[in-house]
Amino acid sequence: MCRCEEITYEEIEEVIHHGAVSFDDIKRLTRCGMGPCQSKVCAHLVLQAIHEITGKPLVEIPIPRTRMPVSPIRIQTLATNSTQFSTVKSVLDELELENGKVK
Repeated sequence: MCRCEEITYEEIEEVIHHGAVSFDDIKRLTRCGMGPCQSKVCAHLVLQAIHEITGKPLVEIPIPRTRMPVSPIRIQTLATNSTQFSTVKSVLDELELENGKVK
């Protein structure tokens, strides 16, 4: 089901039988969706599995929550084999303060 984290259908089925009712429940229990693709490949497969196993209509199954990265990184860092991690600077990083006020 999840190629990035190597999670099988059987593992998904097992955690559903133990009470997982949403993608986020399954994610917390198995790491499904936490790999490099961030559930872009497996989300629909897992939602379909929840539907098949529980009989719950797809429209009643909550979609996975998405979260922003802790600190944004440059697209160049993601797109290349860069070994240096570069964060995106904020406008606030450029401010100069004097006595707690902007110069």
